[in-house]
Amino acid sequence: MAATLKPYLNAVRTTLEAAMCLENFYSQRVERHNKPEVEIRSSKEVLFTPLEICRNEREKVLIEGSINSLRMSIAIKQADDIEKILCHKFMRFMMMRAENFFILRRKPIEGYDISFLITNYHTEQMYKHKLVDFVMEFMTEIDKEISEMKLCLNGRGRISAVEFLKTFQLRMGASYGRCAGDLNNSFFYIIFQFC
Repeated sequence: MAATLKPYLNAVRTTLEAAMCLENFYSQRVERHNKPEVEIRSSKEVLFTPLEICRNEREKVLIEGSINSLRMSIAIKQADDIEKILCHKFMRFMMMRAENFFILRRKPIEGYDISFLITNYHTEQMYKHKLVDFVMEFMTEIDKEISEMKLCLNGRGRISAVEFLKTFQLRMGASYGRCAGDLNNSFFYIIFQFC
């Protein structure tokens, strides 16, 4: 783990553990209804102050708590357009399978890439420390996954470019002779350097 990442993750972990004190709480407006107050926002007195933890302007976590639910939204680091596309596709893939993750929301909060919703039912059925461990593991692994996907994509792009330019080089060399082939080799070398 990077030295700059560890304090950020420790701050998120301690805040998440403190905010995970959830209990069963029926709605104050509708009798016998127990809905996540962090989503409904019907009573201000049961909502906690939202807390945003930032590592930098692109990498941050928003933790919104209430008496019976907790919503955690994560903005993942995206350095360039390729990482933005990969992150969007990967998050979309996960959110389409949200029912398998139990605490994952189908739609993130605006300005964030992914959101988790933890209710008092989740903390009653699962261990709190295991929920926290899952979220922290997700935060540490997602950067690695996106970096690996980017490397794989760049490698595949490089192989495709090399194969395409080989066929281009063969056609040009056959039609223009050896002199054009030498020109093509230098052209091929320059293009290969940019891939």
